[in-house]
Amino acid sequence: MILIAVISLGAIGAIGAVFLYAASKKFEVYEDPRIAQVQEVLPGANCGGCGYPGCGGFAAACVKADSLDGLLCPVGGAEVMGKVATILGKEAASAEPMIAVVRCNGTCEARPRTNRYDGVQSCSIASTLYGGETGCTFGCLGYGDCVSVCNFDAIHINPATGLAEVDEEKCTSCGACVKACPKNIIELRKKGPKSRRIFVSCVNKDKGGVAKKACANACIGCSKCQKECPFEAITIENNVAYIDYTKCRLCRKCVAVCPTGAIHELNFPPRKVEPKEAPASTPKVKEETNLK
Repeated sequence: MILIAVISLGAIGAIGAVFLYAASKKFEVYEDPRIAQVQEVLPGANCGGCGYPGCGGFAAACVKADSLDGLLCPVGGAEVMGKVATILGKEAASAEPMIAVVRCNGTCEARPRTNRYDGVQSCSIASTLYGGETGCTFGCLGYGDCVSVCNFDAIHINPATGLAEVDEEKCTSCGACVKACPKNIIELRKKGPKSRRIFVSCVNKDKGGVAKKACANACIGCSKCQKECPFEAITIENNVAYIDYTKCRLCRKCVAVCPTGAIHELNFPPRKVEPKEAPASTPKVKEETNLK
């Protein structure tokens, strides 16, 4: 009886093994070995900044694509994409380095508090409940949703201003903070030569008088910058100016004419201050002495 049981179990196991082998061959999924090679040279941040679900998804997309145009690992940048191109025998597409900028300059002094929020310290939750603790309903809430999603410790809330600030040395332009901000005030912009950038640090769409009352640093849509720009890089839409970084030539003329200081210039050398001309001297009138 024991022998029959052993033989029966052995036969069942053998038949099962045959079925499993046949099933594995029928449903076998082939994976290109180059996907693993590409994934090896990627930084492994799995940040999703490339637009794919992690580094594995990006590696698969690179292998399947006919060219690398439109594919970029924001964390690894041009160096990593060069390695990917070498593995795949494709040409690496050149891409301008990007960086996150916070388009809000509503500091505590410029944007006085009108009420106090006493709920969950989350921008996404607070933004669904009301406009914010100040008269500006468009500005940074300062609860740090962008900070919590950044895997590179590149963004923090400045306790003095209550605003999010980006660390240029650490930012990889992954775009996580952009997606996390419910106010849409964080934007990826071209890093610029020598990290020099010009942008409008305001998204307030209220009319000039209302915006100025809510925040002293707000863009009032006066169009002075637009008229001053020789490259047609500035547009006014919904009462707020926007600078197209693909057209901007960093001449800084717009910065000089902005009446509220809403246009920011970063990493530029100090402006040269022209010496004031001395007022023309008034010729002295000789006093005539009457001789008696």
